[in-house]
Amino acid sequence: MQHVKVPDDRVGVLIGEGGETMRRIENRAEVRLDIDSETGSVGIESVGDPVTGMVAPDIVRAIGRGFTPDAALSLLDHDLRRFDLVDLAAETRNKNDLRRQKGRLIGEDGRTRELMEELSGAEVVIKGSTLGVIGQPEEVETVRRAAGMILDGAPHGAVYSFLERKHNEIHGAPDLSPPSADEP
Repeated sequence: MQHVKVPDDRVGVLIGEGGETMRRIENRAEVRLDIDSETGSVGIESVGDPVTGMVAPDIVRAIGRGFTPDAALSLLDHDLRRFDLVDLAAETRNKNDLRRQKGRLIGEDGRTRELMEELSGAEVVIKGSTLGVIGQPEEVETVRRAAGMILDGAPHGAVYSFLERKHNEIHGAPDLSPPSADEP
């Protein structure tokens, strides 16, 4: 049995109305969930296909980090879809720096986070001291790199240009930017 901790404010989302979300996860991931609503501790036991059951901890973690149950369950829909977390606290110096960096990642009116989603194709949630990503491996890597650029202090314009270039690469659109001086 594996154990995952879910923040108090997300236990209700994990359980769902009348236990509906919990049952969906159990049925689709072929697991049994033992949720302690007092502590947020979730025991996960595989009761079917062990390979399918291996995805359940990531589904529970994703819901705990702010993703909708549908977004988290999408990890079962595609073999390559994955969930990744960036620990923002580890990338910042103190609480004020964490707050500032979260603001830069979210952007004015949420625009930077939205652009990360739109241009990468991944789903992005910023909650607490983490940035969570669900998507195909190249989409997840694109968001990780864009977030890293922002955390390193890159101007938003440079990050948006990077995201547009990666969007074109991932979705097969031609790169219409002028060649650099070293390119023929």
